[in-house]
Amino acid sequence: MQLRYNVRLYPTPVQREALTRAFGCARVVYNDGLRARRDAHAAGLPYVSDGELSRQVIAEAKKTPERSWLGEVSAVVLQQALADLNTAYRNFFASLAGTRKGRKVAPPRFRSRKDNRQAIRFTRNARFSITAGGKLRLPKIGDVEVRWSRTLPADPSSVTVVKDAAGRYFASFVVEVAEQPLPPIGAETGIDLGLGHFAVLSNGRKIDAPRFLRRAEKKLKRLQRALSRKRKGSNNRAKARTAVARQHAKVADARREFHHQESTRIIRENQTVIVEDLAVVGLARTRLAKSVHDAGWSSFIGMLEYKARLYGRTFHRIDRWFPSSKLCSECGALAESMPLSVRSWICPCGAVHDRDVNAAKNILAAGRAERLNASHTRGRDGACRPGGGQVRPPHRVAQPDEAGSRRGAA
Repeated sequence: MQLRYNVRLYPTPVQREALTRAFGCARVVYNDGLRARRDAHAAGLPYVSDGELSRQVIAEAKKTPERSWLGEVSAVVLQQALADLNTAYRNFFASLAGTRKGRKVAPPRFRSRKDNRQAIRFTRNARFSITAGGKLRLPKIGDVEVRWSRTLPADPSSVTVVKDAAGRYFASFVVEVAEQPLPPIGAETGIDLGLGHFAVLSNGRKIDAPRFLRRAEKKLKRLQRALSRKRKGSNNRAKARTAVARQHAKVADARREFHHQESTRIIRENQTVIVEDLAVVGLARTRLAKSVHDAGWSSFIGMLEYKARLYGRTFHRIDRWFPSSKLCSECGALAESMPLSVRSWICPCGAVHDRDVNAAKNILAAGRAERLNASHTRGRDGACRPGGGQVRPPHRVAQPDEAGSRRGAA
């Protein structure tokens, strides 16, 4: 499987100018390609192919006085900018056709030099390398100092140089990594994600929500107030904007580190991890939007998924409409309603439930049942079995002529 390894870069002032030039050239080629395809569509002409587009906006453009400076950067950087545009168009067309999973994808938009993130990519064709002294050698940029936190497990296939909104530079290496299975264990866990506690496990363990953004709000408010007082276009405003971006970067870094630590611990302690398929996009439109974004559930679940694959664990998602909070984990009775204000409740069977722990237990049970159903339908080799079927019978709508009991009957 492929993993990304991010390291911090410390370019010199001359190298920063070269990187800025490369960012600008890649952005111009991307925008020229997008404009060419939009103009062709508006004129009723056929879709400009990838090869023809490369010839127009790179090869032919370098021969003109207006774009002659494109030759000052590596040609691979320009080709990769067009590759990003082609990928964006393919995703857009697949979304229109309904063959792409997830939300609808908008058509590509023009890039701006004021975007918070500027990036260029070098592949092996660019002949980038890591020197004996540990520096990153980039074509037409030079040897850039790197702060290595760990060594790469294999030779990278590509490297992306990124400048974030805080003015920091990073190198993101794509490395092919072999799976590293951990010794099997018998523990399984269901995870209920929330806002009161970041996560509650089916064994009763509760992970407190660190609320990194909430804790930084006081300082962010002061920095935002100082930014609003600066005159637009001034150097002081640019400095104030960078100060705000750096504070947001600290919050994001702390949240990412927390996610890595907790996801690694859960994967190491459990053979099977089961979570809910949360609709984070929908929850982010409610009054709880700031708290939902501060928790970062999607990032955490993504880490659990790829680490489970890397370490030979099992990861499973259950349906988001499963009533995990309203279902009694002891007798299976379903409560009519369960407002968020109810944190503990008593089932008619006598069981006393903590809302979050009960939900985590139900998530674990539902995940086990779904995996058991799948194992009866398919063999260990993944092939369908003619006699296979669901263990649980599917739900059906009751017919008028079916026998039943009156409501309230014992």
